[in-house]
Amino acid sequence: MEIDNELLLKTFVAENEDGLARMEQALLELESHPDDAELLNTVFRVIHTFKGNAAIFELKYAQEFAHALEDLLDKIRTRQLRFSPDIADILLTSQDVMRKWAAHAASGKDAATPQSKKLLQRIRRQVDAKPARSRTRKQVSNPESASDDSVSSLSDEINSGTTQVAASTLRVDVQKLDRLLDLTGEIAIARGRTTRLLESHEQFSIRDVAEAHNAEAALQAELQELVMKVRMVPVGPLFRQYLRTVRDLAKELGKNASLQIEGGDVEVDTSVVEHLRDPLLHMIRNAMDHGIELPEQRRKAGKPPAGTITLRALHQSGGICVEVQDDGAGLEREKILEAARKRGIAVDPAAMNDDDVYQLVFESGVSTTEQVSNLSGRGVGMDVVRRNVQSLRGNVSISSNPGTGSTVQLRFPLTLAIIDGFAVDVGGSTYVIPLNHVVECVDLTGEQYSAGGSGVVNLRGEPLPYLDLGEYFGCTGKREGRRALIVVRGESQLAGLAVDVLHGETQTVIKPLGKFFEGLNWAVGSAILGNGRVALILDVSTLLEKFCKDEVLVR
Repeated sequence: MEIDNELLLKTFVAENEDGLARMEQALLELESHPDDAELLNTVFRVIHTFKGNAAIFELKYAQEFAHALEDLLDKIRTRQLRFSPDIADILLTSQDVMRKWAAHAASGKDAATPQSKKLLQRIRRQVDAKPARSRTRKQVSNPESASDDSVSSLSDEINSGTTQVAASTLRVDVQKLDRLLDLTGEIAIARGRTTRLLESHEQFSIRDVAEAHNAEAALQAELQELVMKVRMVPVGPLFRQYLRTVRDLAKELGKNASLQIEGGDVEVDTSVVEHLRDPLLHMIRNAMDHGIELPEQRRKAGKPPAGTITLRALHQSGGICVEVQDDGAGLEREKILEAARKRGIAVDPAAMNDDDVYQLVFESGVSTTEQVSNLSGRGVGMDVVRRNVQSLRGNVSISSNPGTGSTVQLRFPLTLAIIDGFAVDVGGSTYVIPLNHVVECVDLTGEQYSAGGSGVVNLRGEPLPYLDLGEYFGCTGKREGRRALIVVRGESQLAGLAVDVLHGETQTVIKPLGKFFEGLNWAVGSAILGNGRVALILDVSTLLEKFCKDEVLVR
């Protein structure tokens, strides 16, 4: 029988990632409970399995490295060595190296790197060391560790790659697969019944056809709902990745901090998890660098020396809310305003409340850090957060209390595969506006309409700027009678979109746009309508942001 070596390697990478995730979690817990034998055995089992798999695929260097780790763990298990912060650093960095080796093995590479050689020497020195009493972190700190690559940046880089690998596979409950199979069979039977009724030469009533159609539609709706549930995964595994991030950043910055996870069992679409990783990483790095104070500063402020970052997920208004909360110093209004002025952003402190000021941190280039470091200072991180959240059809907000901490809140839909939208006609073509942006619909009379593509109308005594989508899309044909105005909400303002015809609410499956449409930044995707035609889905935030900058719409 022919063996598919490529398929075996992919399986090795997937199983290896699961094991290394368990190993990382066990190592982080071992730092708090160094005498827990079961946690140590968990690490031992992962490394032993990795060594066996490396032997199967003839990964000589990986096998040698894992064998040395087993020697080190055996000395810890037999009490010849005590699990110390220095050994924890070695094992966590080894886990990163093993993960990288597995990723390289998938592409047929097997070679030692300068980092793995240096780490192997450190492991062997620990194995050859004489038994010693328990020592503190300060006493066992290895001068060589200072010359190693930054642990936090290494783990971030490797986790980024493995997230992409994990996103291409999904574990599904067998019972759900069985129900999917049953539904496909039931739909085929229902469709056959409808076909027989339509092809029959005998008399049949419209009621019979309607009943058959309704039965088929009900099965189709159940199938769609089940497929969406299959795509749902808990956010807990994603959140737990940042336990290591907080640990490494605290060590690098000389701070004490821990990560608390709440709502890890909340489920989201698997594609949402993929898009969440970078925003969460930037927010946690910001919280550690800007928010959490040094232990001495926290003591002076009457706080415990160790800070806390809370990563929380919860269901809210039919969607998902993810919060990153810290108990640090909070945001400083004047520093944010000064940073915005330096970037040439016009600000009016007297007219801006705290929420408006805090939104400025999402502007590209705005940073309150005076010195640029490998963690912050470029003013890029929070801009990345906003753009990634917008790509999820969500929004982001910040709340803060000076001296007590800050909370960044992300809100987005449960799934990216299906959208609740509002269909409209513009120039004979249909477009879909995401329903979460729609506030209301009003008439736009000929007297209110002004030529030129934009204008301002009086909405219950308040001025409302609007954009004529027909003018914007180049549909310059003559329009007679009343038109419609859809009031939409962007990031920080209300505006109107003038359209020709309202079709109403619709639920559609989002289809991605091809490379031909890469420059079409005002559309987030497409949808196939009931009549077979294609409708573009509008990106309301991008449309309003562009025209705010062009001074066509006024904030």
